[in-house]
Amino acid sequence: MRKVTTGLFISLDGVVESPDQWQHAFDEEMGAQLGKSLEAADAVLLGRVTYQEWSGYWPDVTDGDDAGFADWINNSPKYVVSTTLDDVSGWANSTLLEGDLAEAVGRLKAEDGGDISVAGSPSLVRSLLDAGLLDELVLLIHPVVAGGGRAKLFADDTALKRLDLVSAEPTSSGTIIATYRPRQG
Repeated sequence: MRKVTTGLFISLDGVVESPDQWQHAFDEEMGAQLGKSLEAADAVLLGRVTYQEWSGYWPDVTDGDDAGFADWINNSPKYVVSTTLDDVSGWANSTLLEGDLAEAVGRLKAEDGGDISVAGSPSLVRSLLDAGLLDELVLLIHPVVAGGGRAKLFADDTALKRLDLVSAEPTSSGTIIATYRPRQG
């Protein structure tokens, strides 16, 4: 069975929105973590907002520092979770998942293949965690307080959910790469 995994940049106060506005230097260890995640994954799960942002950017990236990721994301199967989009054919290898989230993702997990990586999409990450479909949550915790006005990973009224720490590694820039798995039972 395939695993559904995600890696998110997060501030000390739980902000995940617009990390380009608050995260500090991207260090070698963060790059290695993201590279390891990409090597293990052969499919991507995207929420509507991330799909709409990324489909307007990544298909046009052909060189520079981002060319390697652009090649990977553009050529990988992408599964888009949305109740409002009717069509995702504008970005190659994209499929709109229709119907019940648990059933659709359950079918993907039952297929042969590598990990399914959730790209960005904090709302989708929350939904997958709530539905018991997220197998691994990697948080790249930056030593910064991003402040109000930005979306956090979890709302203040989120129900209790216990996770087990699998590993934690500080990086040279002070970011902590923490890997969690939802506690079973």
